Amino acid sequence: MRRNVLMSLVLIVALLSCVSQTAEVAEGKVVKMEKSGTLVTIDEYNIDFSKEYPYGHPTGVQAVYNLSKALIGFPPAVGDILRIAYEMKGNERMAIRVMNITKQDLMKK
Repeated sequence: MRRNVLMSLVLIVALLSCVSQTAEVAEGKVVKMEKSGTLVTIDEYNIDFSKEYPYGHPTGVQAVYNLSKALIGFPPAVGDILRIAYEMKGNERMAIRVMNITKQDLMKK
């Protein structure tokens, strides 16, 4: 009985520690990439989806993301639409994962 309670408490603590480490997500079109491939600038999209804008409407806000330590699927290029999971480290947006939505959609066809 005590062992079951202890195992349940350990599981709850483990789940709560995972929940506290959440990342933010941004989506947008690549405007500029550094030659080294570590910094990417995107024109961010909002979440107002429509047939004309299946990935959201462009907001006009440009943001720079550091991709140096990110897990990257298909390599991004200027004009691609990316979904980036990131964490703020000071004033810098450090990407954790980068999903190239444009290339994923092309692979489906």
